[in-house]
Amino acid sequence: MTVNLKALLASQGFIVLPSVLNPTQISSLRTACTTVRSLAERGQWPHLRTLPKQFPPWSSDPSHGIWGIQHLLHPDMPHQSRFAASYFNDTIIDTVKQLLECEEKDLIMELYNLLIRPSSNFELRWHRDDIPPSASAEEEEKRLQEPAWHAQWNLALYDDRSLVVVPGSHRRARTDREREADAYEKDMPGQLVVELKAGDVVFYDNNIFIVGSTIAIRRGLRYMEVLGMWLEGTRGRETCCSMGRLSGSKGVDLGTWKRVRGKGQR
Repeated sequence: MTVNLKALLASQGFIVLPSVLNPTQISSLRTACTTVRSLAERGQWPHLRTLPKQFPPWSSDPSHGIWGIQHLLHPDMPHQSRFAASYFNDTIIDTVKQLLECEEKDLIMELYNLLIRPSSNFELRWHRDDIPPSASAEEEEKRLQEPAWHAQWNLALYDDRSLVVVPGSHRRARTDREREADAYEKDMPGQLVVELKAGDVVFYDNNIFIVGSTIAIRRGLRYMEVLGMWLEGTRGRETCCSMGRLSGSKGVDLGTWKRVRGKGQR
């Protein structure tokens, strides 16, 4: 039976695709990520997400620790071809097209970052990716009625439990309890830990109510990836700027997509 992924995402706000990568692909990417992480921790890659900040702008100084490495398709990035192969994975692209109800020619590249487990415990606050916590219930409702213009997913290279969501919260304004809760609330009503095995992918609505945490003793590498449709007048650039995309987009090799997919997307 064919699963309607778009309907499932609309219903619960996230979907998990098991075993998108095989063991050989996982091993290859782990090796590439180890190289890139070492480069970043030595201060030899400037596009970082540094502790203790959740949102940009981030410092390029890794001395206090890093939790993310940005712009994996940059032409100067080591092992760029391995990262590109995972970004343009057939299963992922086919899922994006189904979720956005578009053709491959309509897609544009957006975020492609590596999220890593830092050397000390680190937590993200409860948030929606595209709606600020200061938004009123009316403002939230208005934004939540707007159509989706991009698909967002995490790909795990190790077993992972760092993403926590409130299923269904992408379809409504926050409750009074959610508004009044501590930013790092450990027991949000209805919360669900998204459990991923290495090679699994979770797609999620960018306005689902989420939080993230990492425990330093656990191993973890995840990609945070976004592909969007070319829709003039949307908030695409606004969201990507909020996550630090445009700061390092100059010099990105846009021919990578054509080489990997054999087509001419933007």
